Amino acid sequence: MRFALDAEQTAFGRSLDRMFAAADTPSAVRAWARGEHGPGRALWRRAADAGVFALAAPGGLGGVGPLPVEVGVAFVEFGRHCVPGPLVETVAVTALLSRLAETGEAAPAKEWVPRVCAGRARLTLAAPARAEHGPRAGRAAAPTGGPYAPAADAVFVATAGAEDAAPEPRPTPGHGPVPRSVDPARPYALDADAADAVFVVTGGEDGAAPELRLAPGHGPVLPSVDPARRLAVPAAGGERLAAGPAVRDAASCARLWAAYATAAQALGVGHALLDRTVAHARRRVQFGTVIGSFQAVKHRLADALIGLEFARPLLYGAAVALAAGSPGARAEVAAAKAAACDAAYAAARTALQVHGAIGYTSAYELSLWLGKARALRQAWGSPADCRRDALELPHELFHQ
Repeated sequence: MRFALDAEQTAFGRSLDRMFAAADTPSAVRAWARGEHGPGRALWRRAADAGVFALAAPGGLGGVGPLPVEVGVAFVEFGRHCVPGPLVETVAVTALLSRLAETGEAAPAKEWVPRVCAGRARLTLAAPARAEHGPRAGRAAAPTGGPYAPAADAVFVATAGAEDAAPEPRPTPGHGPVPRSVDPARPYALDADAADAVFVVTGGEDGAAPELRLAPGHGPVLPSVDPARRLAVPAAGGERLAAGPAVRDAASCARLWAAYATAAQALGVGHALLDRTVAHARRRVQFGTVIGSFQAVKHRLADALIGLEFARPLLYGAAVALAAGSPGARAEVAAAKAAACDAAYAAARTALQVHGAIGYTSAYELSLWLGKARALRQAWGSPADCRRDALELPHELFHQ
């Protein structure tokens, strides 16, 4: 089957490409990493004005969707231009609240989703381990989300309620002791210091009903592998907004959308890294000729391009499955994320190799995409988790 964008979807992607290309996003990323959110919020408003955040929301909540293909188009451009902020998590929270609204718990969705669509709220979702059921019951839960949820006006944290203790984190120079987090009940959220509200989903595995709560704050802020993202542990307690099995189902829906949006963002990151590396190879002269003329360099660049082009149809195939509500959607999203994140990571390694020593410097703009490729590879499902989910496609299609 051939997955191709129509003329309107292609034009939408090109318009976002032109908009962000003129916006100096690297400066906004560096400012965001320093805790200066003004430039990033300006980019967010421009994306909202283009209708991006309405794509994942249903019409009854101020959106025009959900439209997974168009969401994928937008997130490829977000990744291509390294746009900072809780983009993936905002889409995931939109999915979570919309699913809750379908079950009768509409108050949180009515408060937050229209604000998301209008660009007035940045939401984040930090989901730890996913509980396993059915043929995978009893296996170690697949970690998702975790320390890669970005800055937000609201931080949503979904937990499976497991009791396993996390390893003791090491202190970070200049930031004091690292708070003990990452037990599944209290994962990290990112840049919660920029949030106006922190939402937390707790309970489930220990027999307690899952709950959606409004957390009262967060712990100390720490840096992350992606310089535009900083970690914090959401505070325990807070006002309860929803409870029951619907919360667990909504969190599962959010994870699915988060993995899909992460795959699209990673595809854009990979293309940006490849484009910058090709441009460098055309300029850099060694032994009296440009290094792009060397066969070894050509092969590395060609391999990176092939990986990205192979990931693209998997991404839009997953979008079709999401739109149709296919029982194989989870497996198709997992396959897309594994392929896109591996391709982006391979492009990052090629970029670093071809650029040489300059590629290692944080002052060089390439480093912004390198860090993001590494972070997205683990966010919302590691490569191993995604491959395991993808291999369950036959079971989901033929045994349900």
